[in-house]
Amino acid sequence: MKDYQISYKILKSSLMEKGINPDKVEEKLKQIKIETPSWGYADSGTRFAIFKQKEAARNVQERIQDAAEIHKIMGICPSIALHIPWDMTEKWNELLEYALSLGIRPGAINPNLFQDPDYKLGSLCNPDDKIRGKAIKHVLECIDIAKILKSKIISLWLADGTNHPGQDDIRGRKHRLEESLKEIYQNLEEEMRILIEYKFFEPAFYNTDIPDWGTAFNLCSKLGDKAMVLVDLGHHPSGTNIEQIVAYLLDEKRLGGFHFNNKKYADDDLTVGSINPYELFLIFHELVSAEEDGINLNVAYMIDQCHNLKPKMEEMIQSVENIQRIYAKSLIVDRKSLRKFQQVQDIVMSEKVLTEAFYTDVSPLLFKVREEMGVPLNPLEFFRKSGYLEKVQKQREFN
Repeated sequence: MKDYQISYKILKSSLMEKGINPDKVEEKLKQIKIETPSWGYADSGTRFAIFKQKEAARNVQERIQDAAEIHKIMGICPSIALHIPWDMTEKWNELLEYALSLGIRPGAINPNLFQDPDYKLGSLCNPDDKIRGKAIKHVLECIDIAKILKSKIISLWLADGTNHPGQDDIRGRKHRLEESLKEIYQNLEEEMRILIEYKFFEPAFYNTDIPDWGTAFNLCSKLGDKAMVLVDLGHHPSGTNIEQIVAYLLDEKRLGGFHFNNKKYADDDLTVGSINPYELFLIFHELVSAEEDGINLNVAYMIDQCHNLKPKMEEMIQSVENIQRIYAKSLIVDRKSLRKFQQVQDIVMSEKVLTEAFYTDVSPLLFKVREEMGVPLNPLEFFRKSGYLEKVQKQREFN
């Protein structure tokens, strides 16, 4: 008998006593899909400096190679988000074939509307018709790329805003944004979705054109059913109740996806679940509860991190592991008891149901699932012993 099996039997028995089906929990853990970002495998830094690493992927092929290795180890990361022009190539069909040959596929396509000097005063909101047209053309190009790669998601974040009072007309910017998005939306294929991301500040410091989920929700409502809100966990003021936002968007059927990361101060891009794992647990609790209540989830789970200090792939493994662990905890919440205690307004016991699930050691459950999926029980330990890191360091140092 393997070391974890006794602990697993105890946990399984405890779940069954609460009326929770362990088989269903395990199936959900096998089904969840986490998309990793191409930029998480490349050199990155802050506005002060870029911190280079020997193993950092230097081009889109190497980024796909690393993402495929993560999927091989974790078993739940079958796609990689691409950023244009960072991942630009003239041979998209060949890139698709290459990705598929490694057992991975291109995921969300992310237009870049923040680095070109022309976008200094805005992209889709820019008062200059020519610059606004250039930005629209870039997003349409990304839609064409998505069509070739068979991607169904355009993930859109704008850096648009102003730094000084009086710099531009705020309502005028709103109108330009709506017009630009409408033109983009009309070019989406039937099964495509555009996910509109919000951020309350940065790089704009006076007003930001899509500063919160309400603005993103309003834009999506005006565009149509193929437009949904993307929630980045690092894009909120400190103290924001993100799980409440998630619950509202779920109920309105406008939650399109997540950019998972963690923050301490602002948009820190820290390892998922490293600062506030309980917040992540409460978010997943809302997702699982909504699904159990019959809401059809069409939510893309995507990581959005720039790994500046930790080794690229090791931090990616940590992030995926943390998501998987927190998701497992959310699946074992005794919701039958929770609803009963909520009905009789027993606040103490209602909270206790959640904290009991959060503090439960779900490692035996994860070991069981990983073993059945044929992936390593201890992903980080396996990766460190695999020799992959040393191999790519040599390849990328001398080529």
